[in-house]
This record gives sequence, C-alpha cells and structure tokens, in this order.
Amino acid sequence: MNDAPFDLAPINERGQDYLPGLLGITFTHAEHGRMTAEMVIRPDLLAPNGFLHAASIIALADTACGYGAIFALPQGAFNFTTIELKSNFLGTLTEGIVMCEAKAEHLGRTSQVWDAIVTGKGTGKRLALFRCTQMVLWPKT
Repeated sequence: MNDAPFDLAPINERGQDYLPGLLGITFTHAEHGRMTAEMVIRPDLLAPNGFLHAASIIALADTACGYGAIFALPQGAFNFTTIELKSNFLGTLTEGIVMCEAKAEHLGRTSQVWDAIVTGKGTGKRLALFRCTQMVLWPKT
C-alpha cells in the first residue's frame, strides 16, 4: 500500500458532473485513510433561516468519507454503498468556507467506518461531527 498523497486533479474532476461539483466541493488532500475537502458557502447552500443548511454540511462530510472509501476498497471489491450515517451539529456559519477532514476508523473486508469533522476555515469553529458506515460491494460469483 502506498501512503503517499494522491493526485487531486482527477479526484476533483470526478465529481464535476454530480452533486459534489454542483455544491462546489473541492478536495485539498487525499491519502489512504484520510481525505480533506472544502466548500465555499453560497446563498443557495443556506436554509431559509439564513444559516448553512444541515444537508450542505452532510453532503460535504459524506462526500469526503465516500471518496475515502473508494480509495480504501480492498483488492477485488468493485464499489461501496453507505448503509448508515449520523451527524451531530455544533454550530453554523452564514459565509466563508467550510472544511472537512475525514478519517477511516475501520477498513474491513465487508465494511468501512469513517469519521469526519466539519469546521469553519480560518476560524476552526466546529460545525459538525459526522460518522458513516460503508458496505463494501463484491462481484457476484
């Protein structure tokens, strides 16, 4: 296993035509078992109350964990799917950039568990704690 950081250009290109691209999620670091990403807060990512929508935060965290899961699949597995996620919200923002650091807590043959912390860039303010469980998908024999 190579623990060197991955090339970010193809990682960021991968999601351009999908939800990560729509939300403006950009990966800033990628290595086996760890991903970091950020997203600029825009008015269309806010809830009607003027604060960052919880779903925007979840999308950032789930994307970081999901991309990490892709790069941590065991040899022979072809994909993964999220089977559970949980978020605890600790704060919010109305402008700026939100960052997410996702780390693998368990990388097994049939499942992965990822934790992520979402913070305000430059402030360090914790906005959310996130955990998800991924089911590793294997070809049918």
